[in-house]
Parts: sequence; C-alpha cells; structure tokens
Amino acid sequence: MPNISNRAQHMPPSPVRKLVPYALKAKQQGIKVYHLNIGQPDIETPETALNALKNIDLKVLEYALSEGNIEYRRALTEYYHTLGFSDLTPDNFIVTNGGSEALNFAISTLCDDGDEVIIPEPYYANYNGFTSTFNVHVVAVPSTIDTGFALPPIEEFEKKITEKTRAIVICNPGNPTGYLYTREELQKLAEIALKYDIVIISDEVYREYVYDGKQQISMLDFPELSENCIIIDSESKRYSMCGVRIGCLLTRSKKIHDAAMLFAQARLSPVLLGQIAATAAHQNDGAYIRAVREEYTHRRNILVDLLNGIPGVICPKPKGAFYCVAELPVDDTEKFAQWLLEKYSLNNETIMVAPAGGFYSDPELGKKQVRIAYVLKEEDLKRSAEILKQALKKYREEFSL
Repeated sequence: MPNISNRAQHMPPSPVRKLVPYALKAKQQGIKVYHLNIGQPDIETPETALNALKNIDLKVLEYALSEGNIEYRRALTEYYHTLGFSDLTPDNFIVTNGGSEALNFAISTLCDDGDEVIIPEPYYANYNGFTSTFNVHVVAVPSTIDTGFALPPIEEFEKKITEKTRAIVICNPGNPTGYLYTREELQKLAEIALKYDIVIISDEVYREYVYDGKQQISMLDFPELSENCIIIDSESKRYSMCGVRIGCLLTRSKKIHDAAMLFAQARLSPVLLGQIAATAAHQNDGAYIRAVREEYTHRRNILVDLLNGIPGVICPKPKGAFYCVAELPVDDTEKFAQWLLEKYSLNNETIMVAPAGGFYSDPELGKKQVRIAYVLKEEDLKRSAEILKQALKKYREEFSL
C-alpha cells in the first residue's frame, strides 16, 4: 500500500460535513432531516445570473485569464465603487475559485512552513484546513458567548505576536457567530498590524447581510493599511450562488498582488462559466440584496427567539451573516449531534447541526455549543426548534443529565 503524507494525515475533517454519513443513513430509513448544519441558502439565485448561463453563445469554453476575465473584474470594481472605494481598479483583484482559493492564495503568499496566523475564535472551521495545508500554525484568541463573541481585548492579540506571526485573520461579519465588528475594534486591529508590520486578512463574504440598521465596516476603510491588508470576497452567499465557485482576493498592495498572481497562474484559471454568471448577477440594482436581507432578518428573529425559549439554551442574537452559535444543556454536542441522526426522531423528523468544537483550536471550548444556519424557510425553522426542544428533553433523560 502506498504511503499517505503527513500533511494528509493531519488534515482536519470538516465539522460541518463529517456527520453526513449519519444523515444519509437516516434519510435512507425514511427520516426527514432538517439541515441546520451548512450555509447553503434556499434563496433563489438572481434571474440575471441564471439567464446568462442559459443564453451562453460560445463556440469554445476556453481558459479564463489567470487573474480573471476583465468583464468580471470590471463588475467587481464597479461594485466596490458603490461601497465607496473609488480608488480601486480591476488590477486590484485576482479572481479565484471561490473564497476558499482566495484564502489559500493569501496564506501561501504570506506564510512559510512554521509561520503563524492569529485568529479570534470560534472561527470558520476551514481556516484550519487552509493553514494545515501549508504547515502554518493557527494561534487562537478566544472570544466568549457571554459577550456575544465580541473581539477579545487587543492586548490578547499583542501577547500572541511573535517573530513568526505573519497575519491576523478575521471574518466580518463572522462565521460561525454572526458577530459584526465595530469600527473601534477594527481600528485597534489596524494599529497593531502597522505596529508589527503584519497583514490583516479580512474575510468579508457576508458583507451584505447585516441587520438592525447596522453597517459592515470593511478593512478597506483604513487606507493606512494599503500595504498590510487582503480582502477575501465571494459571490456564494451574496447572490446564493455557492455552486459557481467564484470569489476574489483584493488588495491595494502591488507587492502582495504580484506574489499572489504566481499562485493564480500556477492553477491556470478561475471558472469561466462562474464568472459569466457572477458578472450578470452584479447587474442587479440592489433590490435583490435588500429583499434577501429582510428575509434573513425575519428568520434570525424567529430562530433565535425560539432557541432562547428552550430551557438551558443560550444563543446571542447575531448582527450579521446567517449563523448563530448556541450553547446547549448537554455533555457533548458531537455526541448529541450524532445521537440526533442515529437514535432520535420526532414524528419521523430530525435535525442536523454542526458541533462547534471544530470551530475552535481547542475543541473543548466548543464542547457544549453548536452552529446553526438559519438558511431554511420560516416553517422549517419553527419545526426544527421544536424538534431540538423535544430532543434535548429526551437526551437529558436518557443520559441522566
């Protein structure tokens, strides 16, 4: 048998997808599973994007430019101009196969083996995978549920900085918590980045989906970071186009851009058809985003209120994205999530949640927490909350908790 690399053996499994075999088995047994575990919206993709794919008039599906085709990069530039960043040009963008590849490019551009990136936790679980691929170490700074997962004190970040620190990674608004960073919090991060000449990698793929009249503040709002900032963006959640796999790496730094382009050239090109769909999606006048934001606000309010009405459950109300982290009155949410799929159903229905341990560098910190995505319609969220309420009661009785 061939040897498997150490890199592969140490690649962390996805906490979002590792329970899939149990869900498939439950479905094979005729049980309906409500998927609260994954950020796959049920919102319809804009018609402009769908029509662009249906009406493609190409004789050859050729390579795209490594940096992304100019039509799409112009669409991105115009979009960012509407956000107030009029200095940006198509040359600031590298189009990628989803935001995931943009993160890979950012990490591989900045870091060598053994280098470190600092990330406030809980954080998007695949950050572990991206860093592990390049033998880069995550240095976590814990936030807590009692503050709604606000940015930890900046002094805690400074304590973690070493000669191997290359970047601070944030997600704003956050996956998995839905936390929305304030301008004051981001200003502190900008100052520490300049003080130690490290880079802020700001994952802003949920930018549009912020609630209660709040506004997302981009790290682009800090021009002093022109050489010390990378923005990660994606069309997946903005336009409910997860399958087109189109994102981008954006930076004002020519040095960073040119280095990242070497990785872009090595992988040849981003998806051609995805760029066609994404370019067309940006033709929308904003009504689509406003309607989707209103729908997510409604779903958030329903779900979080129902969760906090379940005895023993604690769930801060997120200010952005479409996730929340809830603390449950159980011994271990990994065990509970598997039990839900293997052992429990209510009227032949159950739910699938993402145990939060995988969103922490130390899984013990998330042992009693789950991430829930409110990407289902209202009646499904209500039904899911009722299933969770009854399941918790049954689980606690069965295991004498």
